[in-house]
Formats: sequence, C-alpha cells, structure tokens
Amino acid sequence: MMEEKKVDKVDLIQEDPWQTLRQFTAARIALGRTGNAIPLSESLAFRLAHAHARDAVYSALATDALLEALSIFGLPLYVLHSQASDRATYLQRPDWGRRLHPDSAAELQLEQDQNYDLALIIADGLSATAVNTHVVALLELLIPRLQEQGIKLAPLVLAEQGRVALADEIGELLHAKATLILIGERPGLSSPDSMGAYLTFAPAVGRTDESRNCLSNIRPEGLPFKMASEKLLYLIQAVFRLQLSGVALKDDMEAGLSAGDEAPASLI
Repeated sequence: MMEEKKVDKVDLIQEDPWQTLRQFTAARIALGRTGNAIPLSESLAFRLAHAHARDAVYSALATDALLEALSIFGLPLYVLHSQASDRATYLQRPDWGRRLHPDSAAELQLEQDQNYDLALIIADGLSATAVNTHVVALLELLIPRLQEQGIKLAPLVLAEQGRVALADEIGELLHAKATLILIGERPGLSSPDSMGAYLTFAPAVGRTDESRNCLSNIRPEGLPFKMASEKLLYLIQAVFRLQLSGVALKDDMEAGLSAGDEAPASLI
C-alpha cells in the first residue's frame, strides 16, 4: 500500500505588499488575494458597505430629535419641504428638490424681519444619516462664533427632500445676504455619513454652482467639526468683506490650520 505524502498547510490568502498603507486610509486598497479573487471577508465587507450607503440614501431626517437639539440656540425654527413629496420622487426629479413646496414658500413670506445677514439651512440631501449624526455638533461650534462676530442669523430652516440649490429660494424669501446649507452628501463605500456645507452670497433662484463655496466630508473621520467650523467662519467673514462667493472667492486660509487654531476675527 502506497504511503500518503504529507503536504504542508499553505496560507491561501496572499497579503498585498501595500498592506501597511491601509493604516492611512479607509479606501479599499491592499485587500489581498485568494487565487484570482479577493478574500471572502473583503467581499462581505464590500457588500456591507454598499448596504450602508443604500440605507443612507433612503434615510430620513430625525425631525423631532433635531428640533429639540436645535432649540438650544434660541433661534426660530422652520420645518419646510421641497416640491419632491417623497424619497422616490426626490431621487427621480432632482429639480423638484431645488424648489420649495408652495406651502413652505408661503410660510417664509410671512416672516416679518427681512434684514438678515446669514440664513442657515439644514437639509437631508442624499444622506439624512449624516445630518442626524453631525449637524448639531458642528453648529454648537459655529453659531456662537457667528453671533460673537455680530452676524445676524435668520431663523433656522430644516428642509426635507432638499437639494443644495433649495437654499437659494429660502435665502431669497428671507432676504438674507448669504446662505449656508448643511446637507448630507452622496454616500461612499467608506463614508455613508459625510456632510457637506455650501455657502452662497446674494442667494436667488437660478444661481448656479460656480457661485458657491463648498466644504465636504465633514465628519470625525474626515474634516473634523472644529476645523470645519473655523474654515466656515473664515469663508463667511470673507464673503461679507468681499461681497461675493464661489470661484471668485479664493481661500487664502493657511493650509496647515489645526484644530486649535483660530480663524482671523477682523475680516467682516
């Protein structure tokens, strides 16, 4: 009887030579290989990340919780809706997400005070999860600094089924000199909770994207709240000093700004 030949156990998962770089990024790099495929664990992780991204797109604003949390700022609050009546419509008709429902527009037209410097709008965008998770923490840092600078804030607006350009109509109806909309960004496979901020001077229906300044990936794993608030304060001050926004506004803030640094306080 022929004696069976013993074969040493071989590790079937081959590590990628760039494995050490994974400590610097959440991107899907250096996954390793099993034969001609990626390891099963990475395949399952990809499917889970994709599920989280899809869930974020279909997530809804936690309106009651946000209203309670935002009440600490002592500002009037509006809950408004775009012309997109539901999530399916919102995803299929981006143009309807850029305009207010007539009933919401009528609410703002009743606002008596029409001498605001800045309107702050909070919208679900493509990830209400991001807004639910991060917006209060950012505003806790930003709003007191704005008030210290003497910037007159309009009532806070919580907008459902909203796109970035919805802020243009809201700012126009409130007669605000500028708008800042905080909105959930399109989720990625490593960032289903990324929030963006878009700043526009002289908001009006029909404004296009070159007239805005954008800060993206606001979240603890991306652009931290402290740094984001300082950058936004700097940009807002520059907008009022120069009376413009968008591609004409150059960001001269030091690239190496750290979380402990302060934005210049003499620009407005």
